[in-house]
Amino acid sequence: MSDRYAKAGVDLSRGYEVVNRIKPYAKKTFRAGVLGDIGSFGGLFQLDHTKYHEPVLVSGTDGVGTKLLLAGELKQFDTVGIDLVAMSVNDVASMGAEPLFFLDYIACGQIDPDQIESLIKGIHQGCLEANCALIGGETAEMPGLYQKGHVDLAGFCVGVAEKSKLITGKDIQPGDLVLGLSSSGIHSNGYSLVRQILAAHPEIDYDTSLPELRETPREALLKPTRIYVKILLALQEQIRIKGIAHITGGGFYENLPRMLPEGFGIAIEQKQISIPPVFHWLKKMGNLDLNEMYRVFNMGLGLAMVIDESECSKGLDVCKTFGFEARVVGEITATPGVFLR
Repeated sequence: MSDRYAKAGVDLSRGYEVVNRIKPYAKKTFRAGVLGDIGSFGGLFQLDHTKYHEPVLVSGTDGVGTKLLLAGELKQFDTVGIDLVAMSVNDVASMGAEPLFFLDYIACGQIDPDQIESLIKGIHQGCLEANCALIGGETAEMPGLYQKGHVDLAGFCVGVAEKSKLITGKDIQPGDLVLGLSSSGIHSNGYSLVRQILAAHPEIDYDTSLPELRETPREALLKPTRIYVKILLALQEQIRIKGIAHITGGGFYENLPRMLPEGFGIAIEQKQISIPPVFHWLKKMGNLDLNEMYRVFNMGLGLAMVIDESECSKGLDVCKTFGFEARVVGEITATPGVFLR
């Protein structure tokens, strides 16, 4: 058998090994509706039509950005696998949908089975947290396009919602309250700025706990994105949610307006947001302007929901039951824009 392909940089045996390692993790995420197995040309999922009068499929896709480069530098890839799932399932859930299945795309210069398995472990964990089946994916070895050791990720999620229960923001009115769910930290956005700050401080020991962080820099910087799927599904059973904003790239100023009808704005009470220590640490090291940080990071507000004032008490109780820190962080205004007070 010719080994010309291997000499060109693609080792098929490594690819086969990765597929065999992936299968057990994927199977553990399977839920009702999954048909077939990993390794076919397409993932199969049968929608239960008895649960919906007018089912609407909701899709989402995302990556983890330059957080991958930091994961590579620190040689730890499991948590970015969780990030990959979280970024897509949170977006889908923000439309009022239940995530059903997930597919991943992993591209690299040379397949390292241990590295890929570490990524898949994280993807597997994220799918379990979201009750979302991992039904397929692709691992592509592309020497020349990617350097050895470099890897890129993309994720794709499909969910379903009852058409009448889609969360579109159309019924939001001035005076409605904004209920905020806390983030776990930086999540997976703003890492180009984070890495620039870190590059200016080569003295950082990533594995020594720092008092100002209350953990190691490695733990703080690679902490995975919080997955909000189960709490959002539970809240929808108890209260009426008018709008949801998943705070990702672009921070407050880009993401909060995405859930609002035209002509309305949102006022945020900064003192009601519990800012994780990692943001204070980055602000100090990078000499960052606080307003700019709100344009880049989630600053501790991972998800914002718009509800009627009468639903507030019940909503907070549900969040507490699920162990989520939630606070009323603002209100809807009749003046367009995002206002930090």
